[in-house]
Amino acid sequence: MNLNWLEEIKRLVARWHLGMMVIAIVLLARGMGWLQLIELITFDYYLRQLPTEPLDKRITIVGIDDADIKAIKNYPLPDRELVKLLEQLQTYRPAVIGIDLFRDLPVPPGNRKRVVKFQSDRNLVVIEKVLPPHPVAPPAEVPLARVGFADVLLDDDGHSRRSLLGMYRDESQQEYVFSFSLRLAAAYLATKNIDLENGIKDPQAMRFGSVELPRLHSNTGGYVGTNDFGVQSLVNFRRGRSRFSVVSLRDVMERRVAPELIRERIVIVGITADSIKDILSTQAIAELNPPGVVRGAEFHAHAASQIISAVLDRRPLLRSLPESLEQLAIVGWGLIAIALGLLSSSSWKNLIAIAVISLLLIGIGYLVIWISGWWLPIVPVLLVFVINGVTYTAFYQNERLFKQQLALRQNTIEDTFTAIHNGPLQVLASILRSVREEELQQERLLAQLESLNREIRLLGEQLVEPFEKLNVSDFESSNHERAIARIIVNGKKIPLDQPLHLLWRTVYDETLKRANFPHFKTIKAKVVEFEPLESEYFNSRQKQKLAEFLEEALCNVGKHAEGATRLIVTGTKHKDRYTLCVRDNGKGLNSNYEGRGTKQLRNLEQCFDGNWRRENSSKKGALCEFTWILNEGRSFGRDKCRKKPPATRF
Repeated sequence: MNLNWLEEIKRLVARWHLGMMVIAIVLLARGMGWLQLIELITFDYYLRQLPTEPLDKRITIVGIDDADIKAIKNYPLPDRELVKLLEQLQTYRPAVIGIDLFRDLPVPPGNRKRVVKFQSDRNLVVIEKVLPPHPVAPPAEVPLARVGFADVLLDDDGHSRRSLLGMYRDESQQEYVFSFSLRLAAAYLATKNIDLENGIKDPQAMRFGSVELPRLHSNTGGYVGTNDFGVQSLVNFRRGRSRFSVVSLRDVMERRVAPELIRERIVIVGITADSIKDILSTQAIAELNPPGVVRGAEFHAHAASQIISAVLDRRPLLRSLPESLEQLAIVGWGLIAIALGLLSSSSWKNLIAIAVISLLLIGIGYLVIWISGWWLPIVPVLLVFVINGVTYTAFYQNERLFKQQLALRQNTIEDTFTAIHNGPLQVLASILRSVREEELQQERLLAQLESLNREIRLLGEQLVEPFEKLNVSDFESSNHERAIARIIVNGKKIPLDQPLHLLWRTVYDETLKRANFPHFKTIKAKVVEFEPLESEYFNSRQKQKLAEFLEEALCNVGKHAEGATRLIVTGTKHKDRYTLCVRDNGKGLNSNYEGRGTKQLRNLEQCFDGNWRRENSSKKGALCEFTWILNEGRSFGRDKCRKKPPATRF
């Protein structure tokens, strides 16, 4: 493999390893179950915020409240009173009646009548309790086809979110039993000629017609290592202040119930008395009274209602993505956060983007669970996205600041060499040449030394000034070019915040005033013309580089154009190109040596993606010109005019 590719891979690994560690930690935390509680709380919150639904007109609850117990003067409800209630309900022709009352033992008086009634009413479903530690047998006279277990599963936080639909009675796996709610739903759907069958996609699941009930697994959604024995399903509780019609036992016995509340419905007879604690806890339903509490009979109503509504109304059943897809989503959003942090040039913009995307993710989780019932892994996705986003905003922006500071230092060094070359070194070269030729008079030497002293002092001020003006915001916004306010030519400070053609004219005038360049004195004819150029497309550094090019080209004329009598300096625009040209009629170049000035001009080519050339004219003299393409509407060359340090690894 090419070594450059190896270095690039190493660089990417170095830059991305921190984010990958965050992704790995979040995946580990979720796999260990450390996020389970917050995911379940978030799941409850989503369900609680879903829009209100109309009450289910297929189910009515006959509640035995405290007033009923007081009127009967006995609890549990005697068999005789239960028989009277059943006889009255049957007159309204319900589809199925569910008795959410244990009747493993007689409750006299009226036991014999109750046994006969339970045997004869074929639309009657009764309960038993199967799970340890205290199983309760069903009434012996009722066939098992009309018996459902009333066991309800609780999560570790004590809340109910799952419905146990079916399981084997014991470890022998000889008898399979169904839940009370499933028996009720199956009996009701049988009146619609829809029967219970095995699933097609999942043969272990249950199906009514084309609707397959999603089976809960040990790691479904936010669950981790949950006991998924039997067939379990998440409960999509019905929402709203009135979820089911509820009437009291007295209302039925005194015939104060409208027949349509019973006819062809599922009727569940259960306890609603506050003095009898047949209650469950849930945070998935808003507007409960009391808050967070649902009666046992109502829980069975919710479990049966979600099955019937899914089959007949296509109401969503709750489900989750396969575990592998959830992990892929976590990894994917973690990588998106890393990319966002690396690509963003502004800390504030990046933080705003993180906040907006996080809100969008929360909204997407809400819409998806509302519309289709999918429980998305929003909590781990948000964790990995926010942590990586904020981390890379901090770390990468620090890296960016460091790189910009390093670039400024390197650019300052480069500018120092250029300024020294174009200023003090030119004066010093003139002094040395005069000394060698023994032509230097004391007054002239003193004048040139004073000029050298002045230029060195101004150069020192020029170098210090940018650092005094810079602050952190300049680095973060990549605007430290603004600190370059002026250049020094012949000991004069020339501001850069002026149109380019005026800047070039000032540089031209000041350079030709330099007394230490002897060949300027012989020039008699001077042509100077700069076509105006839109300055807003150039930053201060670009203006500085172009001014330095012109100064260097003119200095070469003053040093090397022996016998020159004509100097032509032009700036011309042709279509999308601009050419800055310096031409003389002296003896021309006599050396191919590339000094500091030549290297400076080659750097200019890279800065503007332009072409520079210096050569002897075909007639007489020398030509030095620089041509580049104009890109209107953007500041070209912004990054190329600054030295770039190697990428920092973290």
